[in-house]
Amino acid sequence: MLTVNGRLHLRRVRWHCPREGSETPIDRVIDEAETTISEGVREMACRVNQSASSFERAAENLQRTAHFEISKETLRQLVESEGRSLVRAMERAEIGPEWSSSDCQTDQGTTRLYVGCDGVKVPMVTEQEKQKRRQKIREKRRRGGRPCKPLPQARKGADNAYKEFKVGYMYDETKKRRLVGVTAGNHEAAGKMLWRMNGQVGFLQTQERIALIDGAPWIRNLIEFHALTDNIGLDFYHLQDYAQKTRRAVFGEESPEGHRWLGELMHTFKHDGYDAGADTLTTWRQALRGAKRTAANRLLQYAAERYDMIRYPEFRRRGWQIGNGPTEAECKTTTHRIKGRGRRWDSPNAEAMMAIAALDDSRLWNQRWQNLNTPRN
Repeated sequence: MLTVNGRLHLRRVRWHCPREGSETPIDRVIDEAETTISEGVREMACRVNQSASSFERAAENLQRTAHFEISKETLRQLVESEGRSLVRAMERAEIGPEWSSSDCQTDQGTTRLYVGCDGVKVPMVTEQEKQKRRQKIREKRRRGGRPCKPLPQARKGADNAYKEFKVGYMYDETKKRRLVGVTAGNHEAAGKMLWRMNGQVGFLQTQERIALIDGAPWIRNLIEFHALTDNIGLDFYHLQDYAQKTRRAVFGEESPEGHRWLGELMHTFKHDGYDAGADTLTTWRQALRGAKRTAANRLLQYAAERYDMIRYPEFRRRGWQIGNGPTEAECKTTTHRIKGRGRRWDSPNAEAMMAIAALDDSRLWNQRWQNLNTPRN
């Protein structure tokens, strides 16, 4: 058995009775029947892998810091197995925060929680890449000239090089209390994930419930479908980014006039609301022609389709945030380990790696490993 204190060699006596069957008493003592890697090693492997750039580097770091050797392939299988087990535990809500909405008090004496959701692109191993890899392995075996076991049946590869995963995020005003969820499923799976997270923290029992999103229709639809909140706000910086594109199309990249126009427009949206901002845009576009007017029309249409989410004066008056930066940042941290040059994943393994990152960001790491009493499959 590989443990954090080195490799232990256990000699076990197995007793057998024709009527009762076989039993190995020491298995009850170590509580890890048929397991060759201890719980401590599994936790340490997941922890070290989180900050590593590859499984090979993680294995090297374990050897240098903990003084036990494990191959990169064994480490990969170990970490991905732990992640898949964690995904199942999250889906069954077996792991949850020790706080609830009643703990999320504000300076005004009310309880407040934010919810966000977004999609992230994850690099996948395509079917063509898998076939190419297996062909290389077969050629290498033929050159070796020695008989080998048949290759295991391959899991079907992805049809595209990238797949969109969903990240859900609930947090309080200070962001000290937060819960992160991930799923490889579609928008329906994302909705179920948010509903499960709501049950864990009591989101619907919160006095002030705010959703901050980037304006994607599917995010708004799932929040409204599950009736999480009526206070849905468009991220201020997504509106600003769209206005930036219009500025470049109309004024050019370095025009001082364009920068001044952008600043005044966003000030109007932020302090006076949608109606004042739309009136400003409508008046301004009348003097434009051709491609410039088309660009102005696109911005006006973008804002008009989200008019009831552009509520910045109200949000600021009530002390609410107007940007979904925490959700955007969470999308980066949950995909930090799986993105990078040369990294490609099967969907279940990518979801497993993201689940480990979500566990850490939710500050549930100790809860998971302290309560882990059964070997992972």
